[in-house]
Amino acid sequence: MGTDAAATTAGKVVWHTTMSLDGFIAGPGDSMDWALRADLGPTEAGTAMIRDTGAILAGRRWYDMSLTRPDWAPYGGSWQGPVFVLTHRPPAPPPGSQVAFVSGEIRDAVATARTAAAGRDVVVFGPTVAQACLDADVLDEILVHVVPVLLGDGVRLFARPGADRPVQLQRTALAESGQLTDLRFEVTRR
Repeated sequence: MGTDAAATTAGKVVWHTTMSLDGFIAGPGDSMDWALRADLGPTEAGTAMIRDTGAILAGRRWYDMSLTRPDWAPYGGSWQGPVFVLTHRPPAPPPGSQVAFVSGEIRDAVATARTAAAGRDVVVFGPTVAQACLDADVLDEILVHVVPVLLGDGVRLFARPGADRPVQLQRTALAESGQLTDLRFEVTRR
């Protein structure tokens, strides 16, 4: 995060995701049925995230999947606001959509989302965008809802083969709600 005044008064940049116990945020074929089970219900942390979110910064894969699943609207449709999709191949936005496509450097995409968030949090969806935010040292927190299921395969929460350094985190919250376990971490700055 920069040292300018806008950055110090802005909300946080938070990676918000749901993960299986074995570390996958999507199952084989990008399946998400395991995370959308009705018996999982809302959590206090999830409800607070919806309330505090001013803008979303997502990856192109998330966007493409959202086109095939109407239930993939941000937070099941309970949140409305600007969504920025980071991509090298921007399509035309759908008519009447609050989706905008951004290209270029991750720091610029985060700055665009921060401006639109108007002092509220920017939520990051997708592992590629989250990893880019980590690499650029602009991610402040990670909120993970752990679902009691073992998928065995799919899209990993985080993978960085050949990494030269670990990403240090400080757990700031641990909560249970029904079958879900919420873990919140602050990203330790380099």
